[in-house]
Amino acid sequence: MLAGKRLLISGLVDERSIAYAVARRAQLDGAEIVLTTLPRDRPAAEQAATTLPTLPEIFDLDATSVDHHDELAERIGNEWGELDGALHAIAFAPRDALGGDFLAARPEGLSLAFQTSAVSLAHMARLVRRLAPSSGAGLIGLDFDAARAWPVYNWMGVCKAALESTMRYLARDLGPELVRVNLVAAGPLRTRAAGGIADFEQLLSAWEKGSPLPWDPDDTAAVADPIAFLLSDNARAISGQIIHVDGGYSAMAAPLVRPGSLGAGAGAGDAETET
Repeated sequence: MLAGKRLLISGLVDERSIAYAVARRAQLDGAEIVLTTLPRDRPAAEQAATTLPTLPEIFDLDATSVDHHDELAERIGNEWGELDGALHAIAFAPRDALGGDFLAARPEGLSLAFQTSAVSLAHMARLVRRLAPSSGAGLIGLDFDAARAWPVYNWMGVCKAALESTMRYLARDLGPELVRVNLVAAGPLRTRAAGGIADFEQLLSAWEKGSPLPWDPDDTAAVADPIAFLLSDNARAISGQIIHVDGGYSAMAAPLVRPGSLGAGAGAGDAETET
């Protein structure tokens, strides 16, 4: 599905990263890739990269820096000439913004969270537009449903709402240049980023009660597969969309009643009627 594509995949940390699953799927589908990571994560990222089907090049990237994106665009342009798509798998919020008292988060941390988690999508869009071939390109970001307030997500939920709005404006402005911009809203996954969310198990518990499909928080490949589709030519007419890959959780209005979970009273009443 991605044969001959040249893709930038950002945000690699380790083998649990969604970026790693996308990199693996992209290579298996025939794409050539480059990866980005933070300098502090480079040792783990390099180790993870050795387990991919083909060892790709890894660049350092500060997602909040326009200059870093411009330098990366120049390096990719010199090596490949064109870029067919990119994955924006970047987000950050300080711990005091990811749980506890919503109003206690420090403003300076919130500013960095907003720049890293939302504004950086626009920086990457500039890179993709600069290198996109005449046939078009795709930019995919990672989301977590921002339509509702979650029990532990706090300011990252606000950042994701900003990310969703940013995606729509980018889709508006880049569509005439055949650059597609979409988001994939995944259910909770046990990535390293999830380790920074206080009481992350609360989110997993919600999925156990509310997802009609079984949800495996360790299956990042389930998210990588639709991302690969969105980066392919098969998605050439899709832009400005949020694709939910969450087991159906976002479509449900209330916790599900599982078979056999009805109260004892209802069961007793049925038995008396049959007797």
